[in-house]
Amino acid sequence: MSLAKAFAAHSPKEPLKAFTFERREPNDDDVVIDILYCGVCHSDIHQAREEWGEAIFPMVPGHEIVGRVSKVGANVTKFREGDAVGVGCFVDSCLHCQNRDQPRDVDTEQYTTDLALTYNSLGRDGQPTYGGYSDHIVVREGYVLSVPENLPLDAAAPLLCAGITLYSPLKHWQAGPGKKVAILGLGGLGHMGVKLAHAMGAEVTVLSRGTAKKDDAKRLGADHYYDTNEAETFSTLTDRFDLIINTVAAPIDWGAYLNLLTVDGTMVLVGIPDAPVPLHAFPLIRGRRSLAGSNIGSIKETQEMLDFCGKHNIVSDIELIAIQDINDAYERVVKSDVRYRFVIDMASLKNAD
Repeated sequence: MSLAKAFAAHSPKEPLKAFTFERREPNDDDVVIDILYCGVCHSDIHQAREEWGEAIFPMVPGHEIVGRVSKVGANVTKFREGDAVGVGCFVDSCLHCQNRDQPRDVDTEQYTTDLALTYNSLGRDGQPTYGGYSDHIVVREGYVLSVPENLPLDAAAPLLCAGITLYSPLKHWQAGPGKKVAILGLGGLGHMGVKLAHAMGAEVTVLSRGTAKKDDAKRLGADHYYDTNEAETFSTLTDRFDLIINTVAAPIDWGAYLNLLTVDGTMVLVGIPDAPVPLHAFPLIRGRRSLAGSNIGSIKETQEMLDFCGKHNIVSDIELIAIQDINDAYERVVKSDVRYRFVIDMASLKNAD
């Protein structure tokens, strides 16, 4: 066992604070990673505040992890000491299925019901998993990802969740040349969607409230920007898009946006509103449109996304913070006061009390 320094939530109502715990002893198929940076995802806040159901406390959040390998087990073949690597939203899967150790040849493991999440979950040893707001982590080789060396590691960290959350639906619904794609909401998720869809060759439109982010949208790669506060936006864009990626976590009128799709167009939900959203059938029926959802990506697809980002020099726009600023960062995320992702410099843990 090795002693880990971290920041943890001890209850839904308490601020995160310094915490020490024991990481499990590495097995022969494990990789030990010194964590350099960890992104701050809104889902960290939801789980630390127990807003998505029962949680395991103390909780060390963080599933946008980037670091370097410090040790490998005897059976590890893909990594060696010093490699730049990442860990995303889960660290194991199919814990009880017969074929759990066979190579994965499909991109749907993220939809299995028996995932071991990076934190707020149970590992195959039955013990709680602890995430990336810590100085090191032990992960099975098959769930460790290679980070292209040309990418800055701090800005690459959010690719492990925000990046794959947008890449997966863009790929699945075939965003590319000749396709008109709208990104609804320009935040931590949305700004990655703009960069990725642009690099895929799609014609990209940002739909966002107000005009404060219009210049950012164009800088990130959007071809068009429309203010959703303006009623004429919805008449101008009727029947326009092949694909809409909806990153908005607030309750909005989904029907109004479905009307912006072409025949056979699809709106994909990646944001999670706190309350059910009512929907009339007519916007779907009128254009044989589809309403779908998407959730992160498989290990195979996540590595594909990282390689794509390496090829196109895509990283997140970040604000680098010390771990001591995490509680203030949480409040700012809730207020959408960041452009566009917070990333924790884990070297700051050395000064944590």
